[in-house]
Amino acid sequence: MHSPIRIAPSLLAADFSRLDREIKSAEDAGADWLHVDVMDGHFVPNITVGPFIVEAIKRVASVPLDVHLMISDPAKFLDRFIDAGSDSINFHLETVSDARELIARIHSHGRKAGVAISPETPADSIRPVVEMVEQVMVMTVHPGFGGQQLLPECVEKVRQLARELPSHVDIAVDGGITDVTIAQAAAAGANVFVAGTAIFGLSDRNRAVATLRRLAEGAWSRKSVNTSKHTSN
Repeated sequence: MHSPIRIAPSLLAADFSRLDREIKSAEDAGADWLHVDVMDGHFVPNITVGPFIVEAIKRVASVPLDVHLMISDPAKFLDRFIDAGSDSINFHLETVSDARELIARIHSHGRKAGVAISPETPADSIRPVVEMVEQVMVMTVHPGFGGQQLLPECVEKVRQLARELPSHVDIAVDGGITDVTIAQAAAAGANVFVAGTAIFGLSDRNRAVATLRRLAEGAWSRKSVNTSKHTSN
């Protein structure tokens, strides 16, 4: 089985005018990780934060920072984001010619490595690196902006990866994760859930995180029972 359920609030949806308090509210609510979306205006049509902001987040965060590089040249900026305090770094397979080299660089600094794939990218694309990574991130929306609705066809990609990935590799879903969609993604095999507006868009973050976790764990438990029954039969 994959690793336990993890809820990773996306700081993209936080109020940056009070970011330290937003981080504390997410952590107090039970966030397992904090997800940081880095966009460069080239790979995606939006610009967000750079290493300086990641460094500032690291100074006040007490849970791991899961940094998602939605940028056209992750190799060029990798060391800067590592030095800023990223605990894990995800880059898009669509942006590199030699993913294995980049993964090795991340590991050489003692950080976890993940690969992300956009909705148009087939699940099979991760096969050359599947034994090297700690996480595969399935974009369940088109990357670039928060608040989008989950694309149902991406859930089948999660299901395929859950059948094929080694048990130690986390499957993360990023985009459109709410209390309506999280069970669907968990039942397909995801165990890491990046959620932005579903957490920071609500005043009661404790309830938001607890609800997402309960729904994911419920779907995960039912999936595990069904898998065991199928195996025994």
